[in-house]
Amino acid sequence: MADFPVNRINVWSSPRNISTAFMYAFAQRPDTVVHDEPLYAHYLTHTDTEAVHPDTPAILQSQPTDGNLVIRDLLLGPSQLPVAVFKQMTHHLVAIDWSFMQQMQNVLLIRDPRAIIASYARVIPNPSIQDVGVALQKELFTYLRQHNCLNAIIDARQLLRNPADVLQQLCEHLGLSFTPAMLQWAPGPKPYDGVWAPHWYANVHASTGFQPYADQYIALPEYLEPLAETCRPYYEELLPYSLQAST
Repeated sequence: MADFPVNRINVWSSPRNISTAFMYAFAQRPDTVVHDEPLYAHYLTHTDTEAVHPDTPAILQSQPTDGNLVIRDLLLGPSQLPVAVFKQMTHHLVAIDWSFMQQMQNVLLIRDPRAIIASYARVIPNPSIQDVGVALQKELFTYLRQHNCLNAIIDARQLLRNPADVLQQLCEHLGLSFTPAMLQWAPGPKPYDGVWAPHWYANVHASTGFQPYADQYIALPEYLEPLAETCRPYYEELLPYSLQAST
């Protein structure tokens, strides 16, 4: 590994957001290496969730299950390139010391809880508030602000309304130059996808860029409505802090 300063960036997302497309965008930068959910195996070995995650044995074999080792050796360890972007799921932050974030830049990626829940339930039919990670995003927001290491909040709707504008704003917050290459990628699986990609990434594998935003009401099964209502205040509290797309 070359000896150079590394700009280490966590992107803390709820599941079933546009986090994979976001990761693909940063992967188009020649100065950037991306890492897909490096704390997933740690999460699976430190949670009592009843949700069944597809290919759990393969995930556990593909990554270290000790989050402390992941932090030491990957998040804060040597990097191939001067920018390292870590696509992270907020709900993976269990049984782990959060202080490593103070040595990194941090972005929160948020989305309307109804959209998250509708998408998540197609794979895991009975998600909990812990599974969707929205309440924990509010807790993380408070922690990052208290320690002056929250660099930006991105709302999926604003990003999809004008990807070039929002990504340019984000790059400024992260001390990076924006490149239009971030707006397009080749279709299909990527070598940096996690082993769980076949179960979750079909839509983004079919894409070549951010999909246009479509404003529509998202219907949920009646049994998921209470979860959506519980999550909504957390999302609405963070929304005013998000970067706004120009029209």
